[in-house]
Amino acid sequence: MADATSPPEPTCDVDGTCYCPLTGVIDTLSRKYAMQLVSIVGAHDSLRFGEIEAHLTSASSSTISKRLSEFEEAGLVSRTQYNEIPPRVEYALTDDGHEVRERLEPLLQWAEEQP
Repeated sequence: MADATSPPEPTCDVDGTCYCPLTGVIDTLSRKYAMQLVSIVGAHDSLRFGEIEAHLTSASSSTISKRLSEFEEAGLVSRTQYNEIPPRVEYALTDDGHEVRERLEPLLQWAEEQP
């Protein structure tokens, strides 16, 4: 009998391939505007919130803010706050964020080719 505190056994495909490590990544990247946001921030060294909004006009401010917070928590985005008046905050992809972006590029290219 499994300990109540131990994680559940991984569920694997018929051929033994286990996709469990993807669960967290897929949960994060499957959210609305997530992949677009990774691409937008990754196309620049760093962006301020207003600049991100200008690139992603179909998303609400609250959605962008929520995704950025989730990405920061997941280690995909860094948030730098400068002690200036008016306050300035910039977002940039971390090394992990850049790797995710590179791996998403073929998927995004494929999606653009679809009718």
